[in-house]
Amino acid sequence: MTISVFVAFWAVSILFIITPGADWAYAISAGLKHRVVLPAVGGLLSGHLIATMIVAGGVGTLVANHPVALSGLTIAGAGYLLWLGANMLGRPSTPHADETQASGSWKRWALKGLCVSGLNPKVFLLFLALLPQFADATAPWPVPMQMIALGLVHTVSCGVVYLLVGFGSQVILRARPAAAQGVSRFSGAAMIIIALVLLIEQTRG
Repeated sequence: MTISVFVAFWAVSILFIITPGADWAYAISAGLKHRVVLPAVGGLLSGHLIATMIVAGGVGTLVANHPVALSGLTIAGAGYLLWLGANMLGRPSTPHADETQASGSWKRWALKGLCVSGLNPKVFLLFLALLPQFADATAPWPVPMQMIALGLVHTVSCGVVYLLVGFGSQVILRARPAAAQGVSRFSGAAMIIIALVLLIEQTRG
């Protein structure tokens, strides 16, 4: 693969990354808690890595060709986003400078991040649609290795953006508890809206 291919893929993928969605909402909610941005973003990135491996391994095409499996993923992801968004609306986060986080809290945030991205069918379909388009069967690298490399480019870009979003929200909103609660509620509402859109699309499909 050439550098131009990586740059072209990055230019396309970054457009999806900078578009606010469930990942952004989760990164913001993590930013309103002290010291959980890293595990939360790590969980989100784990979901992207899993999607990369699934598509590169050829399983992605099999799942996409079986509507029942894809429907199950969509419903599970939408249900989880509904639950998470409702919790954020009911108990909006506020930043606390003196808040200490146990290792169990780190694990919970990482696991929730994995579920947010790993159960999001949009992430899976994005990889399924993009990765094969930029893979070249005539290149020296095997196609699965090319897809993994492209997936890593996307994942690293996600990490940079999500860390900026998480730490940015933490810095900006730390001195504004009222605004922080409003942003937390907005993030929860965004998750609920995304979940409802997924369910509506599923019923129409």
